[in-house]
Amino acid sequence: MHPIASLQAALVEALLADVALVALIGTDGVFDAPPRDRPAPYVVIDRHDVRQRDGDAAPGQEHRVLLHCWSSQPSRKAALEIAGRVVAVGAGALAPVGLMVTHAEHMRTETSIDTATGQARAAVTLRFFSE
Repeated sequence: MHPIASLQAALVEALLADVALVALIGTDGVFDAPPRDRPAPYVVIDRHDVRQRDGDAAPGQEHRVLLHCWSSQPSRKAALEIAGRVVAVGAGALAPVGLMVTHAEHMRTETSIDTATGQARAAVTLRFFSE
């Protein structure tokens, strides 16, 4: 399995297992693309980039994952609540199939209010190293 697919599957599984996040976005609230027929709140995995970072003993990868956390309200606070859970889960222990995550960190969070919909968005960037 490709490292992107493996890490992303583990991340989605962990996000949907987080009771506090599910209370905010529902049991079906994590997507690869913005859903057309589902209103916010939800989380979208907007980008997932990987760079090879091979070491002496094993192949390694650096992953950068950008997640958009959408609130149904024009409230940064509501979007940041979702983002806070995403960061907490992302910084936790992930167990991707065929990979070992050796480092996980929150790199940044940005917020905005979408002028077309009036919804708030928090964009969260997470970084992982895997072998």
